[in-house]
Amino acid sequence: MRVPEGYDPQAFPPFAVTVDLAVFTVRGGALRVLLIERGQEPYAGRWALPGGFVLADESAETAARRELAEETGLSDAVVASLHLEQLRTYSEPDRDPRMRVVSIAYTALVPDLPEPHGGGDAARAQWLPYPARQRLAFDHERILADAHDGVGAKLEHSCLATSFCPPEFTLGELQQVYETVWGTAIDRPNFRRKVLATPGFVEPVVGAARRTGGRGKPAALYRAGPATALHPPLLRPEGRPT
Repeated sequence: MRVPEGYDPQAFPPFAVTVDLAVFTVRGGALRVLLIERGQEPYAGRWALPGGFVLADESAETAARRELAEETGLSDAVVASLHLEQLRTYSEPDRDPRMRVVSIAYTALVPDLPEPHGGGDAARAQWLPYPARQRLAFDHERILADAHDGVGAKLEHSCLATSFCPPEFTLGELQQVYETVWGTAIDRPNFRRKVLATPGFVEPVVGAARRTGGRGKPAALYRAGPATALHPPLLRPEGRPT
């Protein structure tokens, strides 16, 4: 690479690049986020998002998947299957007490995964309710809030909600994802009508046995369709808390 004339690399102080991951799931009708308890300083004993430093020979996304596997004990196959979306970059000069650190944050939406366990510099890992009841390390409360806002907005315009569901799901389970993330009750007949009228959003599982549970007739099963965007969007209702 040709170095620009007059460029002096020593004129710029070095800084580190890290990755942080906001991984959400729905368990027991509640939104949960994957957090790790830090085993080292700074903030030893505090909960934080999984993440770590980007190595010189890897991309940010490669580092994100590596750190997620190391700190949570999730298998390489599970981590490789996750769809990561880059959220934004956090670069406040004082966000890390050790040195200048710029973090690239990612968001992942997953169906119910195996229980994680700590590894690397994490004492333990756990699915905890969102919003977190504990103070998080670094600026991770801000990152997590930004990630939640982003997920809620994307549910209105994309088919992202199916990422929270198992491969085969009922419309009731899909509706529960929206209600859980938005914190808002949704009219069932209206939701069902909008979902089925959106081309490619969901597809019926032909020949599958209907799922039973609770009262009423057994529910039909669906899988995610080929569409990625919702036309028209599925806008959240206002003023109807769950």
